[in-house]
Amino acid sequence: MSAESDEQFREFMRGRWPAMVRLAYGLTGDLGHAEDVAQAAFARAYASWARVAGTGDPDAYVRRIVINENNNRFRRRRVKESLVDAVPEPSGPRAADTAVALGDSEALMRALRRLGPRQRAVVVLRFWMDMSEAETAAALHCSVGTVKSQASRALAALRGSAELMEGELQ
Repeated sequence: MSAESDEQFREFMRGRWPAMVRLAYGLTGDLGHAEDVAQAAFARAYASWARVAGTGDPDAYVRRIVINENNNRFRRRRVKESLVDAVPEPSGPRAADTAVALGDSEALMRALRRLGPRQRAVVVLRFWMDMSEAETAAALHCSVGTVKSQASRALAALRGSAELMEGELQ
């Protein structure tokens, strides 16, 4: 890749990183996984940046990669994790800034995690990322009718969610 293409990609990534992490966070419910998914998505976009930039809408292209990367997390073999007695506290200004920027209620995240992956993706894209039904359908490669029905079912499930009904959502 040329130096000009590298710089173009760097600028794109700097500008879109927070939004892609936010999208991945909505899909995964975990900041660490969200950053991993976003990083993998940008790595894939970089590998084919000429094609991505040539689409006319690299933002939509990378959003689709984020969704696919999240779905692929479940297909890959899980990495063995070591259990510890206490969860380490995030440190440094970046961790605090990211947590504040995401600033979403734990009750809402628990309720979102209870939704199926397709319904969660529709809710995150439609209401969190503020995309239209048509944009959401294009991102998920489905019909607008599917987006409407999945959104309706997901919102009904969220309305009936115990976490959200108990007033835990702030």
